[in-house]
Amino acid sequence: MNDLPGYAVEEVIGEVYGLTVRSRNLGSQIGAGLKSLIGGELKGMTKMLAHSRDQVTERLVAEAEAKGANAVLAFRFDTSELGGNWTEICAYGTAVRVRKL
Repeated sequence: MNDLPGYAVEEVIGEVYGLTVRSRNLGSQIGAGLKSLIGGELKGMTKMLAHSRDQVTERLVAEAEAKGANAVLAFRFDTSELGGNWTEICAYGTAVRVRKL
């Protein structure tokens, strides 16, 4: 969300993020290649990306808390491929200190 209903922003601390770069192992690359021929979900990749999203969220929260924030606004995820075998997963947002109205 870009705002937090029922709360007032007392201080904008700034951008925070969590980041990881994952490489696919040879087994999952072969399995993904075969699966792409017949179609369907790449369950190993789905599991890896879900785990990575959890990990980058934890890293973002830790950074926000370390800076004194008690909320993160405009939270987003971004992913990109690097070099064909690596996937970058990033969570980012704006760390703020809020108070209940």
